[in-house]
Amino acid sequence: MEFEHRRGVVLLALVAAFMVFVDGTIVTVALPQLAAHLHASRSELEWAVNAYTLSFAATMLAAGAITDVLGAKRTFVAGLLVFGAASAICAAAGSMSALDLARLAQGAGAALLLPSALVLATASAPDERTRHRLVGAWTAAGGVGMAAGPLLGGLLVAAAGWRAVFAVNVVIAVPAVLWSLRTMPAVPRGRRRFDTAGMLAATVLIGGLVFAFIEAPTRGWSNPAVVAAVVLALAGLVGFVRAERTVRVPLLPPGVYADRGFASSAGQGALFNFTFYGLLFALTLLLQQGRGLDPLRAGLLFLPLTGLISIGSLCAAPLAQRLGRRGVLVLGQAALTATLLAVAWASTAGGLWSLAVALVPAGFFAGLLVPTMTSQSIAAVAPDLHGAASAAFNTSRQVGAAIGVATFGPLLGAGTDLTGGFVTCVGIGAAATALTLLLTAVARPAASPARVGAGGR
Repeated sequence: MEFEHRRGVVLLALVAAFMVFVDGTIVTVALPQLAAHLHASRSELEWAVNAYTLSFAATMLAAGAITDVLGAKRTFVAGLLVFGAASAICAAAGSMSALDLARLAQGAGAALLLPSALVLATASAPDERTRHRLVGAWTAAGGVGMAAGPLLGGLLVAAAGWRAVFAVNVVIAVPAVLWSLRTMPAVPRGRRRFDTAGMLAATVLIGGLVFAFIEAPTRGWSNPAVVAAVVLALAGLVGFVRAERTVRVPLLPPGVYADRGFASSAGQGALFNFTFYGLLFALTLLLQQGRGLDPLRAGLLFLPLTGLISIGSLCAAPLAQRLGRRGVLVLGQAALTATLLAVAWASTAGGLWSLAVALVPAGFFAGLLVPTMTSQSIAAVAPDLHGAASAAFNTSRQVGAAIGVATFGPLLGAGTDLTGGFVTCVGIGAAATALTLLLTAVARPAASPARVGAGGR
């Protein structure tokens, strides 16, 4: 009975990780329907994606601290409630402004779910080996969610319309909340205290920075709203640095961001998400608005990309044991740069088969990179900083995702002839991926064996 109960807790944590990451990509296939039904402009469509990633990124660091202070169960239930309620509002939205506001709340709920789900998944582990296996399963659940988003979105939109993309979260969240309240055991709280000033400053810093990058391509950097966001971000930076220097237990310990290896991994994660989420946004509009595909066929055409991501993720650990994490990063980043150029070329062909073929290696090598970058970011710092490093790494990835969508949106162009804009977008993505290869080359490897896990050397 105890084993069954423990397995149920782990399963719920894995479902939560899947939900969090699937919602980052599932909405992309519904964008043309949002444009038609809610009369959304290109900028408003970008916000349908970016409102989620903005609040997710801005509150991620604070969510990790909240999990430590309030306990994983309370934080997890609160995250489910916020996520489910916001999803219901999204499904019922009658305007893009209402949808975007609800997406902001949904992202905050996702930020609460992510660290608490990880704690719940690992708290029941009887030994260290089991704990590592559960962490791997939790990471894989998130990766599968990210990869499954476009296809699942296409199926839901084709079957029941764009509102089903959000309503499905409510169907999952309601029984999950009831089950959690009735049967989930409480996980002991940590002794960490709230770094309130650091949490607020970090939220202002990241929120202002991401808002500025989202709005600047369409409004211009001299626009009052963009200037105000930049000023807020700078004020948040000053406040965060001051708070972290004076508080006893800082939100982001200096040992994390002062490590060159971690800084390189965080930069790679941001550039990867910049390319990946920007590509998903651009590819969706190319297929549906440019090539006239319906949501289901568009979702199916994503399979060569997203399906191979899952396969690449499974191959990452065995390859890291043979080549080392650094070797896998070099291989994956170099190959992904080349295959993105092939994707750009294939998109100019009359038929879609060449594009589908080019997406296969792109998906595989992207799948190699995600778990390897995650492992490398953790290995770069001491074990007592793993939690803070994980939160910071995921924050950098979400910031990169938001900036990618904001950058690719205006570059894609307007109307039905989107091919030229798509080629430009993918070319920029290839350049960003090449930059990750440079970061890998200049980063120092983990200094001691104690810092390196079984996944690499």
